[in-house]
Amino acid sequence: MNTDRQPVLGILGGGQLARMLTLAATPLGVKTLVLDNAADACAGQISPLIRADWEDHNALLAFAGQVDVVTFDFENVPVTAVRRLAKHVPVYPNPEVLAVVQDRLSEKKLFRECGIATTAFQVVNDRTGLDAALKAIGVPAILKTRRLGYDGKGQFRLKTLEDAEAAWSSLGDFALGHGLILEAFVPFDRELSVLAVVGRDGQCHTWALTGNWHIDGVLSLSLAPAPGNESLREQATTLVHHLAKRLDYVGVLTLELFVKDGQLIGNEMAPRVHNSGHWSIEGSRTSQFENHVRAVLGMPLGDTGMRGHAAMFNWIGSLPDEKAVLATVDAHWHDYGKQPRQGRKVGHTTVCAPDLATLRMRVGTLAQALGRQDQASPLTKHQGYGPAN
Repeated sequence: MNTDRQPVLGILGGGQLARMLTLAATPLGVKTLVLDNAADACAGQISPLIRADWEDHNALLAFAGQVDVVTFDFENVPVTAVRRLAKHVPVYPNPEVLAVVQDRLSEKKLFRECGIATTAFQVVNDRTGLDAALKAIGVPAILKTRRLGYDGKGQFRLKTLEDAEAAWSSLGDFALGHGLILEAFVPFDRELSVLAVVGRDGQCHTWALTGNWHIDGVLSLSLAPAPGNESLREQATTLVHHLAKRLDYVGVLTLELFVKDGQLIGNEMAPRVHNSGHWSIEGSRTSQFENHVRAVLGMPLGDTGMRGHAAMFNWIGSLPDEKAVLATVDAHWHDYGKQPRQGRKVGHTTVCAPDLATLRMRVGTLAQALGRQDQASPLTKHQGYGPAN
């Protein structure tokens, strides 16, 4: 156990979320220690890093002996490793949360138990099972791996029944090891996310409802607060609170939702700080990262109220012109220190403003300077939301 006067937060996974958790922990007088199996994990640029395999029992014990509490920055850490750690040091969120979210089928069942509507779905274990699922659900539909999928990976969209063979060729190998799930496609009106934080004492706060737009399955733009009626915000808040209570949750919890004809439909959940909440660093009184650190260490939670309006751009594959961002009023640059690579999240920018009209103006000016008008168009060309993509 850590004997240093300063508490030490152990983080499983060393990506940009761990990096931003470290940045939020430092002003609180909290040290961090990261465990990752990659030597170039970007959180290791600002935090001590232990490089080890997730199944290295000795490394896990050494890690546990140096920290006061453990959390994680992505949900594909093996549950066995997290359960092993939990025998020696507190882990938040609890390991059983990971067991649920690592399987899309378990996640969908949990949603329904918590009163969260879902699209129709069928388990697919073999090629014959895919045909049976398509017969039951119809097309369009999306075939997904039950495990290890994120940012649009491990998915195949079927527009017609004739796409079945191509879908199976793409994902069929996963059926034997991890299983597949076929989901009816949701022709949604818009996408939302709601982020909540739960303290060790059960206190729970939520941030503003966030509107999201994706390109090729990867988050491109977020807007907070999401335009819309108060009823949707209240419904989303109730759903995420029910989910947190059912899971005996501690930390930041994200629920991603579709809106179709005024109804909220659960898409997926993330048991961690989330890309769609990055705007909270500058846009809210207490960011998702600071509140996650506070929650898992048993500190009082901070105010999640907004300072105005905020829009967050994801930078995928490469970073844009830093000077154009820094020249924009109330725009904030975040470089994750990662090597550029196609499809890789390498940074983000948040633009803040006191009102939505000013935010649109600032975002439009920045987008034009960067040649990113298409990325900004959901905000600059529509009153809050464009058509479903």
